[in-house]
Amino acid sequence: MGKHFTENDMGRLLRALSKDGLVKMTAVDLTDAVETARTIHRTLPVVTAALGRTMCAASMLGNALKSEGDSVTVRINGGGPAGTILVVSDQRGNVRGYAQNPAVERPLRPDGKLDVGGAVGRDGMLTVIRDMGFGEPVSGSTQLVSGEIAEDFARYFVESEQIPTACALGVLVDRDQHVLRAGGYIAQLLPGAGDDTAEKLEAGVQKAGAITKQLTGGSLEDVIYRVMEGFDPAIVERDQAGWLCPCTRERVISALSGVTEAELDEMFREDGKIEVRCRFCDKAYTFTPADKPLIRGR
Repeated sequence: MGKHFTENDMGRLLRALSKDGLVKMTAVDLTDAVETARTIHRTLPVVTAALGRTMCAASMLGNALKSEGDSVTVRINGGGPAGTILVVSDQRGNVRGYAQNPAVERPLRPDGKLDVGGAVGRDGMLTVIRDMGFGEPVSGSTQLVSGEIAEDFARYFVESEQIPTACALGVLVDRDQHVLRAGGYIAQLLPGAGDDTAEKLEAGVQKAGAITKQLTGGSLEDVIYRVMEGFDPAIVERDQAGWLCPCTRERVISALSGVTEAELDEMFREDGKIEVRCRFCDKAYTFTPADKPLIRGR
C-alpha cells in the first residue's frame, strides 16, 4: 500500500463561525504532511514551499466536501521552472501531491523570503476540480496573479465562486531543508456581510501576521482567534488530516487491465518486467510475465 500518515504525523484542521454568522474560517496545520512530501520527492526549499502551500489549500477545500469518496484536485501551472503542481485531497482533508520539477533553485527575494512566485510563474492557471463521485467533476479556473499561491486562491474564490476571501498559506523551511511549519487559513464572508464586516476581517488578518509565525508562537486555535478578533468565533469542527496515498497493487492491476494484450506483451519483451511507480508516493509496483493472467483477469 502507498505511504500513509501515522498517528504521529497527523495534522489538524479547524472550522469556525463568527457569532453573527457573517464570517466562516478554516485553518490547517499540515507540517508533518508537507515534510513527508519533501522527503518522498526530495524537493528543494522553494518547491517545498510551493507544494506545501498548495497542499494546505487543497486540504481545506477537501475537508469542506461532505460525502465519503468525494475529492478535490488542485492543479497549478504558471509556466515557471517548478512546472505543474498537482495535489489531491479527500473529503477529510488528507492530501497527496507532487511538483513536476522538485529540484528547482531560485535566489531569495530582496526581503529574504523564498521566491515561490518565481518558481511557480504567473503565466498560467490555477484549476480546482471537485469530484463528487457521480456525474462529471465540477471544474473552475482562474489566471494566476502572483504565483505565490495564497493570493491566487483568494482570486479564485472571488472570480470562480463569487466569495470574498482572505487566504494565508505558509511553509517555513529550516537551514537543513526540513519543514518546521506548514499551514494556512481561508476566511470568507457569508451572505449578508457588508463593507464594515469586510474591513473588520481585513484588520484582523493584518494584525495576525504571517501564518508560519503564528503557528510557531501558538496553537491552531490561536490562529482562529487572532484572525477573527472581535467576531466572537466558535470552533464548530475539529478534524485530523495528513499525507495519505491510497495506491495499491490492486489499483495498478486494474489500470494495467485496460492495456491490450499485444501492448502488454511488448512491455514485457522490453525489460522482462513492468514497473509502475506512483507519482504521489513514489512506491514501485513490479510485475513479471507470471502476473499476466492476473492482469488479464483470468
